Formats: sequence, C-alpha cells, structure tokens
Amino acid sequence: MPLKFELCPGRMIGGNHPCFIIAEIGQNHQGDIEIAKKMIKKAKECGADCAKFQKCELEFKFNKRALERPYTSKHSWGKTYGEHKRYLEFSHEQYRELQKYADEVGIFFTASGTDEMAVEFLHELNVPFFKVASADTNNFPYLEKTAKKGRPMVVSSGMQSMETMRRVYKTVKEHNHNFAILQCTSAYPLEPEDVNLRVITEFQKEFPEIPIGYSGHESGIHISVAAVALGAKIVERHVTLDKTWRGNDHKASLEPSELTELVRAIRLVERAMGSSIKEMLPCEKPCHDKLGKSVVAKMRILKGTVLTMDMLAVKVAEPMGVTAGDIFQLVGKTVTEDVEEDQSVTPEVVDGYGKKAKC
Repeated sequence: MPLKFELCPGRMIGGNHPCFIIAEIGQNHQGDIEIAKKMIKKAKECGADCAKFQKCELEFKFNKRALERPYTSKHSWGKTYGEHKRYLEFSHEQYRELQKYADEVGIFFTASGTDEMAVEFLHELNVPFFKVASADTNNFPYLEKTAKKGRPMVVSSGMQSMETMRRVYKTVKEHNHNFAILQCTSAYPLEPEDVNLRVITEFQKEFPEIPIGYSGHESGIHISVAAVALGAKIVERHVTLDKTWRGNDHKASLEPSELTELVRAIRLVERAMGSSIKEMLPCEKPCHDKLGKSVVAKMRILKGTVLTMDMLAVKVAEPMGVTAGDIFQLVGKTVTEDVEEDQSVTPEVVDGYGKKAKC
C-alpha cells in the first residue's frame, strides 16, 4: 500500500509532497456554464490544484418520489426537487466543455460521481481521480465497482463511523491501492466543535498506509490550515463567487479572496513544518554568537587547579568559552594556565575537556 501515489498526471500526494488543494465548485455555478468556467479560472488563479464538480444521473441517484417531492426552499431552482436538480445539472457535452476549459486554464478537473452511471461517464471522460462523496461512502456495491476501475480515489467520511470506515478501507484496498480518506463532517456551514480534527490523527493510526486529508464545510480558513498542520495531505473546500447566492452550499464556501489566503497559508505551514530533527540551525548562529552563554571563572583560578562547581559561573561572555551545557564536564578537570576572575573558561585551558574516556 502506498503512503504516497500519483493522484493526477505528474502530481504526487502524500509523503513530503505538497498538500493537494481541491476547489469544490459542486453546484455553486447556479446552472450557468459561463459562471462555472469563471469559477474554474478563479480556482486556478487562487492557487488550487483541482476544480471539482458534482455529477449525477438523476434517475439513477433518486427514486421517482424523491424527484417529485415539492421543494419550496428559498434555495430552490424548481417546484420539485427533480426540477431543482435538473436545473443545476450539466449535460455530458457541457462536462466535456468544462474539462477542455480546465485543461486550457491549466488546472486538474474532476467530479464526484454520485451514482454508478455518473461514475461510468466520468470514467469515459478520463478524469484523473474519482471523488467519493460522503453520501456514497457506505454504498459498498458502488465503492467496489468504482475501485475496480483502477483510477485513484479520494473518499470522504461524513456521516460515517470508524467501523464503517474500516469496512470502506478494506473494500477499496482489495481492488485499488491508490486511495485517500478525508475527515469530513456533513453540515453546512459546520460549527467548529463538530469539526473533530482529532479524527485525522485517528485515521492516520488506523490506516497508516494511505494519505489522510480533510474536507471542510466550516466558515473561514483557520481550521483547514490546522488540518494541514496535523498532516492532512488533501484539503477540499467548497468555493463560490458570492456567498449570498441561492444554494445551500454558498454560506459554507470560500470566496476567491479566502481561497487565495487558504492556499497561501497552507503553503506557509508546509514550509514551517520543516524537520523533525531538533538541532541548532544555521539561521540561529547569529543569535547564538551574540547571546549564547558559556562558562566563566567565578574567581581567579591558578594553573594546575582542579575545577569545582563553586569556581564556575555561566554568562554571556567574550570570547565564548566552554558551552554552558558542558559545565558539569569541567568538574574534576585541571586548568593548564591561570584564568582570571570573570574570564572565559575556554576549551584550550582545560586538560582533557572534549576527550572521550578510553575503555
């Protein structure tokens, strides 16, 4: 199982590779392909790696009664839920047009296939990876068929338990080793106390062989940045051009200025993660040279004296003497020349300092 893999052509995720940032356009395009194109371009300009949509074949995702039920919400685009969804759904040809436009802009393009027929179409469209929406995560026949197609997969975990996610992991892994799981809470907008970022670290323990990411529906960018600090290798956020537009997702989405800041903050945090090795760095040398403390003589010490602790002190000294951390190593050693009071005790005047004892 790979802890890192190629999610899109030439773009690795996991390991030390940069966090993969998905701009989830979803259906925030208002059913207008020109708005959708503008959003793709904005996602690219903001620094996102991928523009993502939501594709469904309505008769395969919903039963007749679900499509016929009245939909009177202020966010509705039709009298029934079916009319509402049809208004927002792009045709296959429009998807090809959007994919071509994304390629021209220079950003990866994919979609969540929210039913098996939608997955078939996206496979035909040759998207780089499949995104599995939270609502399909416990749809095991769907998962198995999608995994068998061999494309990388990104699986959200909203509305699921850890027990279910273990089943998801085993189901997908049997057919496809290139997949990632995202911590997600399916509420729009999401309150901070329901985010549960700690699940990221639990997923990392449960599934150490795959990358773990985060799909967020909260307001603002800070929580998503914190997810990266916890090790999220993918971050997905809904995006919009205007939070006041009609649609449930807009309030939980980022406008372009926020997406730009999110990308900038993630890249900054990635730089700041640095190394797990604790050592004095070259950039610290000026501070060390100016303020680093070393050993000085608390009194005049004559040549041949055996050092005791009451003879020594630690100060910022010029020149710098034996480092403060080694003061106990000096006890019991002999000075080879006189050291005046308040003078630095340098390595050269201490017999045997720095020499390893012979076995």
